[in-house]
Amino acid sequence: MRDDWLTLVADSPAARAIGAELVARWAEPHRRYHTLEHLAAVLGAIDRLAGAADDPVAVRLAAWFHDAVYDGRPGWDEERSAQLAQARLPRCGVPAGRVAEVARLVRLTAAHDTLAEGDRDGAVLCDADLAVLGGPGYERYTAQIRQEYAHVPDELFRQGRAAVLRRLLAVPRLYRTDEAHELWERRARANMSAELVALAAAQPGGDEAAQ
Repeated sequence: MRDDWLTLVADSPAARAIGAELVARWAEPHRRYHTLEHLAAVLGAIDRLAGAADDPVAVRLAAWFHDAVYDGRPGWDEERSAQLAQARLPRCGVPAGRVAEVARLVRLTAAHDTLAEGDRDGAVLCDADLAVLGGPGYERYTAQIRQEYAHVPDELFRQGRAAVLRRLLAVPRLYRTDEAHELWERRARANMSAELVALAAAQPGGDEAAQ
């Protein structure tokens, strides 16, 4: 992973130290889904979609930082991660304009459905981050997310999770790049719809509510 990092920034002692810091952050023991495995999957999806980006390097840098701070606090985590990018990337010799773009992209991942039309870099990052929704490991992903929110009571978790799923399902097009839309849209919607049914059935009186 550290070698992948050094393809994006000029090799220097500072860059190596920051790469090691990022790897350590992604390997924190409290993480279950937002791990180095997730980072590698997002970077792999970006490789597949990179032709649709205006600045693929900024998108890959944003992937490295997008969950670098992860305490299970939506919005707060992304803001702190963006601030981390703003603090660390200049030490790696990254130009100010690209640093600003990376921070903007990291903040976008707090709410993927706010992506503006024509935001090519944002589309690639968000599509890569959401690729898991249309992949074969969806059930494993949902189990890992629940583990990360183990401190949240079941009923509150079901309510919050259902709200997230409904918001994502409400957008007319979940994946903005043509390739991601073709690859993952249909399966992602089927996966999320099935999870919503399961969440409703798990509520008290849920069998009746799900009918």
